[in-house]
Amino acid sequence: MTDHVHDLRSVREATDRLLTAVGKLDNAALAGESHLPGWSRGHVLAHLARNADALVNVFEGRPMYASAAARDADIARDAGRPLEEHLADLRDSGARFSATTEQDQDWSRTVELRNGVTDLASNVPFRRWVEVALHHVDLDIGYGLGDLPREFTERETTFLADRWSGRPEVPPVTLRAHGSERVWHTGGSEGAPVVLAGSPEDLLGWLAGRGRKGAGLTVEAGDGLPVLPPL
Repeated sequence: MTDHVHDLRSVREATDRLLTAVGKLDNAALAGESHLPGWSRGHVLAHLARNADALVNVFEGRPMYASAAARDADIARDAGRPLEEHLADLRDSGARFSATTEQDQDWSRTVELRNGVTDLASNVPFRRWVEVALHHVDLDIGYGLGDLPREFTERETTFLADRWSGRPEVPPVTLRAHGSERVWHTGGSEGAPVVLAGSPEDLLGWLAGRGRKGAGLTVEAGDGLPVLPPL
């Protein structure tokens, strides 16, 4: 089973890094564009706060969001707030998430997330860590994929490689990380096999559709860099 205690500690550390970085911004910076198309930095922060509350819902047996429309409306409503309101909301929603996960519970049970996706309760803290860490990168405020903890990068690469496994629109792909013996396999079983090599952050960037989105990878075999479906 995943070490949820370790992951909850990592969530707190990632949240502290985020709050420290965001605290150096101003209202004008929050209105600026993030790396996510159509979203300002304020949209990203509003999403992070509402995601924390949504995961509280998951742990307490309620739907993660009332609906997709309600989720989007909440983000749009909160995106334009001043910096201090965003910071307070991030702290308060993070505290609610922490309080919920500190309660005694069955971490081996299955919980339901969005769109019918299910997972073990013990894996949810890592999902929250992913939200905080990758959206910190998305803010475009000087924190990049190369700044992510190595453990996080390897685990998220493993998670996303598994996510794209078996997809018929993706050829068989082998991923090799420079400076590591780690090898990942993803994609389906049809088409010419592809071998990609690069830095850990570039491998993650390709899988997650972030950073250089694979532009820094070397195609060691195959017909070029495959196109992945949207996350």
